[in-house]
Amino acid sequence: MVTVEERYEHLEKTIRGYNISADLNQIRAAYEYAREHHGEQMRRDGTPFVTHPINVAQIVAEMRLDSESIIAALLHDCVEDTDCTYEDIAKRFGVTVADIVDGVTKLTRVKYSTMEEEQMENLRKMLFAMSRDIRVILIKIADRLHNMRTMEYQTPAKQKKKSFETMEIYAPIAHRLGLAKIKWELEDLSLQYLDPVAYSEITKKLAADSVQHDQFMSRIQEEISARLAEENIPHATVYGRVKHPYSIYRKMYLQEKTMEELYDLFAFRALVDTVPDCYNVLGVIHDIYKPILGRFKDYIATPKPNMYQSLHTTVIGEEGIPFEVQIRTYDMHAINEYGVAAHWKYKQGIKKEGGEGAYEWIRRLLENQEDTDAEEFIHSLKVDLFSDEVFVFTPRGDVVNLPAGATPIDFAYSIHSAIGNTMVGAKVNGRMVGFDYQLHNGDVVEINTAKSAHGPSRDWMKIAKSSEARSKIRQWFKRERREENIAQGRASFESELKHIGLTMAQITASDVLPSILKRVSFPSLDEMYAAIGYGGLTAQKAANRVRDELLHINRAAAMVKAAEEAAARAAQEAKEAKAAQEAKSNLPRKVKSEKGIVVEGLSNCLVKFSKCCTPVPGDEIVGFITRGYGVSVHRKDCPNAQPDHHVEANQGRWIKVSWSDDIRDSYSTSLEVVCKDRSGLLVDISTAMSTCKINVNGMNVHTTADGFAIFHLTISVADSKQLEQVMRKIHQISNVMKVNRPAG
Repeated sequence: MVTVEERYEHLEKTIRGYNISADLNQIRAAYEYAREHHGEQMRRDGTPFVTHPINVAQIVAEMRLDSESIIAALLHDCVEDTDCTYEDIAKRFGVTVADIVDGVTKLTRVKYSTMEEEQMENLRKMLFAMSRDIRVILIKIADRLHNMRTMEYQTPAKQKKKSFETMEIYAPIAHRLGLAKIKWELEDLSLQYLDPVAYSEITKKLAADSVQHDQFMSRIQEEISARLAEENIPHATVYGRVKHPYSIYRKMYLQEKTMEELYDLFAFRALVDTVPDCYNVLGVIHDIYKPILGRFKDYIATPKPNMYQSLHTTVIGEEGIPFEVQIRTYDMHAINEYGVAAHWKYKQGIKKEGGEGAYEWIRRLLENQEDTDAEEFIHSLKVDLFSDEVFVFTPRGDVVNLPAGATPIDFAYSIHSAIGNTMVGAKVNGRMVGFDYQLHNGDVVEINTAKSAHGPSRDWMKIAKSSEARSKIRQWFKRERREENIAQGRASFESELKHIGLTMAQITASDVLPSILKRVSFPSLDEMYAAIGYGGLTAQKAANRVRDELLHINRAAAMVKAAEEAAARAAQEAKEAKAAQEAKSNLPRKVKSEKGIVVEGLSNCLVKFSKCCTPVPGDEIVGFITRGYGVSVHRKDCPNAQPDHHVEANQGRWIKVSWSDDIRDSYSTSLEVVCKDRSGLLVDISTAMSTCKINVNGMNVHTTADGFAIFHLTISVADSKQLEQVMRKIHQISNVMKVNRPAG
């Protein structure tokens, strides 16, 4: 077993290997701080919790990030899982580190009405922090990667949930940021839980054919290396690999093929010094092997948005086995492996040659999500961030990248909102096309505009694929057609209300409307109608939220009424019980029939129950002979009945007592209830006692300056079992901290 200290020493060794100026003293301090605050917390695999932040920091170090990133990775769970605060971290390690930790921290302390809203807010916060400091998402991805590596210790339900989220959100973000190695590992780990049968079949097949694959790759690698040496291409490195399991799975699923039918089960990389050398190597490869038509891509001339650059070509060797060759420079390879992490200088900000525009898509993505609800946000995010892309050209030759399936509408709004708003037609490759035409790679798109254009049509919202286009269309309708939006939105909303059996009168009542508006998140009904009109909210969702809120209001009203009735009954019963108790208090007290107590060695003596501990049948008891008042009965656990409280002069007055068989129907006893103060506590406690059919003889409550409420209850119960039942019932009430039986 590797100790915690050995894990940390390995981390330090990794850091020294690439950053001799790293602040190892601060990094060590962060490690010790995390270890101290996580304390005895353990992970599901049985290791100390602090091993998780150390492993996350290790992944971050393997990305070759700066000291602040390592420190933030070590501290990333402190705010969420310990008593540490943002201010504590800012004071000890600086505001920058605290901001990164805050960005990484999940929103687990906020409650949302739907899973979509929770996912939306987590993503929105993550993307916002990302737009300010890209290190936030790099640490977040490292955190998810380590959690996926240890997912075997989670429940099957959590394995599937986290794996689906990883596949849908984190792996595509890693791809967009160019983190190729991490993306592959996240995908493979997720597939292992999402489709374990397919994953097992692929990995077993790869293992069974591994010797044959190694021989094939070694031969091809030697052939290419030897030919490049003959052509005097300097410092060329060639190596091969088999595609990772998820890549194979995805191609088999999309293309409905077996592993043997895949074109690029094998991939080779050729790394060289310069861009001209890349194209020289391409010529050599096509001279050695036969290229497959339509399988060449030049990502050097037209890089992907995540900075990926490489030449891709698929060829067939002598054995008839197709394989892919990727050709790139060493600098390109570093960026392709570590993506944005390789392009980021943290102390100076963004590299000048990278430009701020490289990550402007994050800010633009956030701006495009204004006026959208949770489901629309998630859908738009998947389209903009995670879908395949299509590259088209303006008439001047500028490259524009759009989501797959994009139309001329998306193209027009990507150029400028004014172009989209005044568009009257579009040409693709010189031919007129409809607005719903799907663009393809290499298309040259030209937009025709007119000042007299009436603006976008509402149908465009259904045709546009990108959130940028839909957002700008919504903004136009929101700005230009407010009255029309309100009228159309009201008509749609009232139609949906009628469909689910509600009327406008039910939601416009003065005692209901404020709650309704709060639920739909609009200051007035007109604002909600306008949002429905311009497409920011669907009438169906608005009506469903209104229905849910009305049900909630009606349930709450019914509960209040029931609680009031229960409290009234409890008060009346308490009053009657108190009167009966007072009527009986002056009657002679008999040992057996009245009190149900047997006093050893005495008969016909007065018996009273001690007020300091109020015993009830079922309690262990002891008696004390008083002067002139008979025998006083205490619980054995009462402090006043403990041996160390027995005065020597009174030793002979303690006497053995027990419960007889002819006990009474009820006995008075006391309870102390300690609560965190809130409205409705009295009603809830009264209701609990009424449910248990308990008579309340008296009740007293006082509050403390620090927000607590202490109830002193005098109740009548048959025995200790009934008393335990009512104590459990009260303890289950929200905000109740403790239920005691006073003694002493």
